[in-house]
Amino acid sequence: MAKRTIGDLSNLRGKRVLVRVDFNVPLDAEGNITNDRRIRGALPTLRHLLNAGAGVVVMSHLGRPKGDPKKDAPFRMDRVAARLGLLLGNPTIKVDEVVGSSATAAAQALNPGEVLVLENLRFHPGEQSGDASFAAELAKLGDIYVNDAFGTCHRKDASMVAVPAAMRGKPRVVGTLVAKELDILDRLLSHPLRPFVGILGGGKVSDKMGFIKALLSRVDRVLIGGAMTYTFMKALGHNVGSSRLEADKLDLARELLDLGKGKIELPVDHLVVEKIDAPQTARIVEGDIPDGTVGVDIGPKTIARYSDAVENARLVVWNGPLGKFEDDPYSKGTKEIARVLSELTPKGISIVGGGETAEAVEEFGLAEKMTHVSTGGGAFLEYVEGTPFAALAEIDDK
Repeated sequence: MAKRTIGDLSNLRGKRVLVRVDFNVPLDAEGNITNDRRIRGALPTLRHLLNAGAGVVVMSHLGRPKGDPKKDAPFRMDRVAARLGLLLGNPTIKVDEVVGSSATAAAQALNPGEVLVLENLRFHPGEQSGDASFAAELAKLGDIYVNDAFGTCHRKDASMVAVPAAMRGKPRVVGTLVAKELDILDRLLSHPLRPFVGILGGGKVSDKMGFIKALLSRVDRVLIGGAMTYTFMKALGHNVGSSRLEADKLDLARELLDLGKGKIELPVDHLVVEKIDAPQTARIVEGDIPDGTVGVDIGPKTIARYSDAVENARLVVWNGPLGKFEDDPYSKGTKEIARVLSELTPKGISIVGGGETAEAVEEFGLAEKMTHVSTGGGAFLEYVEGTPFAALAEIDDK
C-alpha cells in the first residue's frame, strides 16, 4: 500500500518536524567529509518543509562510534551540520546531545524556517538497541515524523521504528527521497522493460544470495563481476589462483547457477596480478586464473560482451563493482561499464544500487547520467529481495 508523503501534509507553519535522514557520509582520517551525496539527497525534503514554514529537527547516525570520546570525535555531527547549512543556504543550529534538556530547549525554540541538527544518534546506546524510553524522548521533539533515510530503512534502530511508533496519532510520512526510491523500485521491478539485465559484483556471493534469487526470477541475463566471480568459477571446477573467494559457499554458488538456467554469465577473461600492490605485474588471461596470480578486474573481452548486453537492454539494475575499482590500475572494467550504462537513457532505464556502486559512478562523474542512483546499499538489496521493512510499516498509509 502507498505511504503518505510530505506532499500530503498541510498547515506546516509553526510545526516542528522531526526528520530522520541518512547523513552517514564517508569521512577521511581527520573526520572531513569526502562525499556529501547523501546530504544533497535530503535537500528537496528539507527545503519543502522549510519553505512551508516548519521548524526542522534533523537526526542521523554517522559512522560506528565505540564509546571512546577521543576516538569518536570524528563522528560528531558538527561538520555535517555545517555542510548542510552551506548546501541549504540556511544556517543550522547544532546541539551536542541527542536527547536531554539542551536538545529539548533548542527544539522548542525553533522558529519557522530554522534547522536543528541533533548529535549523532549512535552516541546514545538506545538508538541501536531500539530502546522505547529513548525513542519516547526523541518523539517529544516533533509534531510530525518524516522518514527520509532509505539507506537505513532495513534497520530496526529506535529512530527508524520506535520513534514513529511513539508518534502514533501524529502525522508520520516519508520524504521525497524515500518516496522516489519506493516508486522507482516498485514500478520498474514489478513491470520491468525487456530486455532486463542485472549486473552483480562485489565480494561475496553469500551477501547477495537473496538478491540474486530475486533478480533471477525477473531478469533475462545476470552479468557477474568482482570477487564473487571466483567463487562461481571455483564451483564450476575452474582454477582461480590466489583470488579471493568464499571456499565454504561453493554449494551455494552451484545452487544459484542451477537456478539461473543459463541466465548467469561469468567473465571470459580477467586482469590478474602477482600481488595486489604490484600493478606492474598485471596481465590479461582467458579462462582459468594461473597459480600465483590474483584476479582484480574483468578483461577486455568481457568488457566488450557486457557492454553489448547493456547497450541492447531497456532496463539495467547494477549492484557491486566489477573489480578493485578503488585502485586506478584495476578500475577499467567498472569504469567502462558505468560509462556504457550512463548512455542508456533515453532509450532505456539505469538503476544503480547504493554502497560502493553509487560511490563508483559518483567518482567517475557519471551519477547524474543514470536514471536513478539509490541511496541505500543494504536497503536496496533487501527491498528488491522483498524483505518487509518495519520502518515503513510505521508510516501512515494513504
